[in-house]
Amino acid sequence: MDSFFVRYRNIVVLLVILLAQIIGLATQVRRTDSGHNALNPRDDRGVLLIRLWANALVSPPEELIHATRMGIAGLWQNYVDLRQVRAQNQQLQQTISRLRLEQAELLEDARQGQRLQALLGFQEKYIYKTLAAQVFGSSGSEQSRVFYIDKGSADGLRRDMPVITADGIVGKVRDVFPRTAQVLAINDQTSGAGVILATTRIRGILRGDAAGQLEVVDITADERIKPGEPVLTAGGDMVFPRGLPVGVVEKVVPDPEQDSFVDVIVKPAAHLNRLDEVLVITSTEPRFPPQGQRDLDTSQALDGAQAAAIAEQQKAAQITAERLPNLVEPNVPPDQQPLNDTSPPNPMAQPPQPLHPDQFSPSSVTDQGSDQPAPAGSATPRAQSPGQTKQSPAVPTQPSPQRSPRRNP
Repeated sequence: MDSFFVRYRNIVVLLVILLAQIIGLATQVRRTDSGHNALNPRDDRGVLLIRLWANALVSPPEELIHATRMGIAGLWQNYVDLRQVRAQNQQLQQTISRLRLEQAELLEDARQGQRLQALLGFQEKYIYKTLAAQVFGSSGSEQSRVFYIDKGSADGLRRDMPVITADGIVGKVRDVFPRTAQVLAINDQTSGAGVILATTRIRGILRGDAAGQLEVVDITADERIKPGEPVLTAGGDMVFPRGLPVGVVEKVVPDPEQDSFVDVIVKPAAHLNRLDEVLVITSTEPRFPPQGQRDLDTSQALDGAQAAAIAEQQKAAQITAERLPNLVEPNVPPDQQPLNDTSPPNPMAQPPQPLHPDQFSPSSVTDQGSDQPAPAGSATPRAQSPGQTKQSPAVPTQPSPQRSPRRNP
């Protein structure tokens, strides 16, 4: 049997020659990116056909091998080798839960810090002495609105002490225990407080209804009462100090039992359903802030220094009086002493007597004694000098008639 190359020698030689020619052409002809042939060998943009055919021949098997390897690796990692994924998942879930709890705690701490900061700022500016307390419990009934705080008689609390927040009044202390106390809220039916409307100056009694809503009762109908008017404590109930915020007027409704009266519904200033920290007023004596207390102490120190200076001056005056005995006359009454004499030091001197007095001189007026007019026919005497003699005017004398002797018949 002849061999394959012997039998097909001519065909094999022809195929070899054709393959050589094709390879020769492939090494000479370039193909551009646009798909056209480039006969210019200096064109660098083209690719030799031999390389293009080799790439087309080798790339599909390589892509197949790569895809198979990646598929096997992904299958192993995602579906087969999962021994540590479950433990890692549990650990991550625990970490997420812990971080959520920490975030909630931090958020609550931040809110509590803001509330305490506002409460502390109000406590520093408030003139009365207060005690901060934490709310930790409430009653289990809807009809009784009370809550508990973590301060008691050991901290100085007593019954009927007012309880407030930085926003407004809350209630009063009802029962006191050694370490805790029970507070009756102002929206309870058995609670009450004297209030006054800030704008209209109308007084009333603040009470709570069955639904826990605040209302001012026993008020005569008045058109001046408008929604939004502030409501303050009146200070006449002997519990709450005067001027504390209570809330604002929400609406005015007629009193169902009395025709000429109305009930004023009040929106509370404090969040009575969300109380966390409160302040208990333990003393109503005025308490000044640190700066004000320092100013008061400085003023008192200055007053004391002035009083001491005045005392020193008085003491020095006494010492001077003792050292100068001639200023005090022992035989002279106290009101006539030289130190107590209030007469002018230089009294006005008397005017000198005139050398030639006339009728206008003060001495002549004094000598006459009065300003009465002289009788008619009398001449006004002229003032003469002391050395002259006063002479009467010459008047002719008439002989006086002589009586003849009476004869007897």
